[in-house]
Amino acid sequence: MADKKQGIDQALIRDLANILNETDLTEIEVEQDELRIRVSRAGTPQYVSAPVPSAQFAAPAAVATAAPAAAPAARDNKNAVTAPMVGTAYLAPAPGARPFVEVGSTVQEGQTILIIEAMKTMNQISAPRSGKVTEILVADAAPVEYGEPLIVIE
Repeated sequence: MADKKQGIDQALIRDLANILNETDLTEIEVEQDELRIRVSRAGTPQYVSAPVPSAQFAAPAAVATAAPAAAPAARDNKNAVTAPMVGTAYLAPAPGARPFVEVGSTVQEGQTILIIEAMKTMNQISAPRSGKVTEILVADAAPVEYGEPLIVIE
């Protein structure tokens, strides 16, 4: 049994932390045979410039890459449609297709304005009210957190 125990592959953990930084993900988990490694910076919203706890194995660069995104999404707007779940936001029904809405578009209550993919399920997000789209605060195929402002409808 003592022969079976192996040391933790620190290079793998660093590689996973770098993937988090490059993709703006908040968590990644890898499982191979009996080894499972999970690297997370959970509890740190993407739109807040806060230091990543060192116990999460994230490289110091994680703070530097998260900071520039703080400006657009950090403001509080009562007319913003927020993410009802964690996932990946898509602004169009398919790659290369025309987006559901654009800045300046007029939307009706219940109209699909984007899709959030969560756990391999595409969830249509509908406009909560009729109005004009004044801002789109999320990029296509970007990861989103629960409660994150996505689109402003006035």
